[in-house]
Amino acid sequence: MKKTILVTSVTLALMTSASQAWSEVRTLKFHSGLAESRPEAASIKRFSELVDEYSDGQLQVDVYHAGSLGLKEADMLRIMQRGMVDMALMYGEYYNRDAPEMASVYAQGAITDAEQHLEILPTLRKLYREGYADWGIHTIGGVVAPVFDVGLHCKEPVNSLEGLRDKKVRVWSGHLVETFDRLGISAQVIPQNDMYLALQTGVVDCAYYLSTVAQTVSLQEVTDYEAYLHPWAASPWMFGVSDSTWESLDEQQQEVLTRAGNEIWQETRDRAVDPEREAKAREERKAMGITMLPAFSDEDVQTFVDAAWEAWHEMADGIRYYETVTSELQDDSQ
Repeated sequence: MKKTILVTSVTLALMTSASQAWSEVRTLKFHSGLAESRPEAASIKRFSELVDEYSDGQLQVDVYHAGSLGLKEADMLRIMQRGMVDMALMYGEYYNRDAPEMASVYAQGAITDAEQHLEILPTLRKLYREGYADWGIHTIGGVVAPVFDVGLHCKEPVNSLEGLRDKKVRVWSGHLVETFDRLGISAQVIPQNDMYLALQTGVVDCAYYLSTVAQTVSLQEVTDYEAYLHPWAASPWMFGVSDSTWESLDEQQQEVLTRAGNEIWQETRDRAVDPEREAKAREERKAMGITMLPAFSDEDVQTFVDAAWEAWHEMADGIRYYETVTSELQDDSQ
């Protein structure tokens, strides 16, 4: 009788222990430096929901938006290497201090046709996967940013490089300053939040900007003319998992994260190039009073691209990355 009771007790204890282990939920902390209002944030939320769905609730991703964990973007490679946070939204251009080669994987003016971006994405993903792996970070997909039109938004009608040579142009990066300098055009980096006032007060005459979303910063109030120059494509945002976290997960959990990350990559890739979105945004700007000038000529575009590639080559600490990406782009254009 005592033996039966003992066996029954042990069996119940084992069943209880197994039940507790099965019901235990693993939660991963995910750092994002982007505001929750950004479109990318919706993709991260979707990723979190897919992880929950595919794991039957046994694996959770808790997203902390706008750097609310108190982590700085410039430090993310070191933070992830040390396993101080489970996951993060990784953007190579932020890491110029620790990994300058990853900050110059891609540059503005790299493409002249939106479809080229889709062709080069596998190469970019491979290079980032290799680069992050060197820092103890496993990548599992990510967010492909939309490809937007870029134009010159000016107070006076300008749609040629020659017409820009007596203008002061606002840009958003040092690479673009170098690019325009090669063309004999004065450009300076002015943060987005200061751009409106700079145009209003005459600090600059034109803004090199993402035309698709120009109305969100009220450029139609301080400029009257717009001319299309080239498509803009950002480096993809990668979902990174610290190696220490990755290795602590079982195979099924790893498969769940990989499946969800790849699904978000594909969804955002499929939406990245959208001519209808661009046309609708253009009509909205025209309705606001913007005069649409003929686009910059093919000759001007090629001159700009050549200057951008020269500046890109000069800034490319990771020359292998530069040569890999540019050779792929050259192959695509042939």
